[in-house]
Amino acid sequence: MFNNGKANANGPDGDSSRNHISQGTVIAGDVETQGDIRIDGKLSGSLVCKGKLVLGETGQIDGDVECVNANVSGTLKATIKVKELLSLQGTAKVLGDIETDKLDVVSGATFTGQCSMGAVIKEMNSSSGEKEQKSA
Repeated sequence: MFNNGKANANGPDGDSSRNHISQGTVIAGDVETQGDIRIDGKLSGSLVCKGKLVLGETGQIDGDVECVNANVSGTLKATIKVKELLSLQGTAKVLGDIETDKLDVVSGATFTGQCSMGAVIKEMNSSSGEKEQKSA
């Protein structure tokens, strides 16, 4: 479902771990996973995902998110940092800042916040590092 059947050394026996928070499930607290995760319920807390995040239409996250890739169809009230590709589907509602390498937005998605993409992030990080070193 998440990795097209390709084995990954993230989990036991070489399989990538797949996690699912089902519709109707509410989790209050921080979640960290080495594999992929799909959320159709509600997470109130931060999420660190070493794989792909899929936020279904009924899914909601209230907290900061860090992941490698993300496909958002639900509601995200958070700062989201995506290492590679963030896809916002037509039903996505994002209230918060986005940092990503690539952004794909389908018509109908809503976004309120600031967005930093691609080389701009790297340049900003390099520039701020130089300024910090000069002022130290």
